Amino acid sequence: MSESKVIIADDHPLFRTALKQAIIECIDDAQTLEAECFSDLLTAIERNPSLEIVFLDLHMPGNNGFTGLTQLQNHYPDLVVIMVSSDDNNDTMQKAINFGAAAFIPKSADLQMISTAIDCVLEGDIWLPECVENNVDQQTLIAHRRLAKQLAQLTPQQYIVLTQIADGQLNKQIAYDLDIKETTVKKHVSAILSKLEVNNRTLAGLAYQELMLTLPENDGDLQSA
Repeated sequence: MSESKVIIADDHPLFRTALKQAIIECIDDAQTLEAECFSDLLTAIERNPSLEIVFLDLHMPGNNGFTGLTQLQNHYPDLVVIMVSSDDNNDTMQKAINFGAAAFIPKSADLQMISTAIDCVLEGDIWLPECVENNVDQQTLIAHRRLAKQLAQLTPQQYIVLTQIADGQLNKQIAYDLDIKETTVKKHVSAILSKLEVNNRTLAGLAYQELMLTLPENDGDLQSA
């Protein structure tokens, strides 16, 4: 049996079925895995090092906007990530590409469009639907790509610490959750601030929240420790 190359991370069974059909047509002998939430996706990736392509739902459980995309890029930089969503406005689709996705496939896409997108990605290109207007704001594009590059420079544990900073947790709480010393957390925070080129943890948390499409309830409550 061929090793799994593709995983579909989406909590809608009907759309997973449509994607699987397109994958069968585009990728020879591809064994396709499925995940219904982001934590299951991470577990599957760890257990299947042969995976090459991830189809990631923008709003699946455990993933808020582009937080999952950048986490995958940080932890598994060799994976190709294709975003999928019914939230297919111009800004959202372009933002996905800005943050490093190889494609954005609307859930309204038919089988032919999905196949076209997959073929394009397999050829090493970036794909967006033809309906996307080519009116990218260059300053926004540069800012998004800069943030994506900075996040990619974080170690996996620094990335996790950043997510907890953005969630408003103090160093002592982070140390407890990760089972590490508080002094280690402080070192991680210093490294995060340096790599993100910001002066304090509040700005670091706000930078991470740029990835979200819905802000957490404690937005702005990024306390120092």
